[in-house]
Amino acid sequence: MPIISQFYGIIIRIFYKDSQKHHGAHIHIEYNEYSAVYDVNTINIIEGNIPPKQNRLVVAWMEIHKDELIELWRISQKYGELF
Repeated sequence: MPIISQFYGIIIRIFYKDSQKHHGAHIHIEYNEYSAVYDVNTINIIEGNIPPKQNRLVVAWMEIHKDELIELWRISQKYGELF
């Protein structure tokens, strides 16, 4: 599960071959003791939670990188490990 970005203590990961539990493109977020899963297309939390300030940072980051995230998801599901 490679880290694809890290900022302000927030860790963002994409798991390869990870479409059985959370169907569709998604990323995993970790911040201290919090964790959440975000849908890449809707940019909404689909599982877990993180504090509001960090949520705003993640949402803004995802909006900027949405096309890249969709492509990373596609590649990770087709080929497996990203790095």
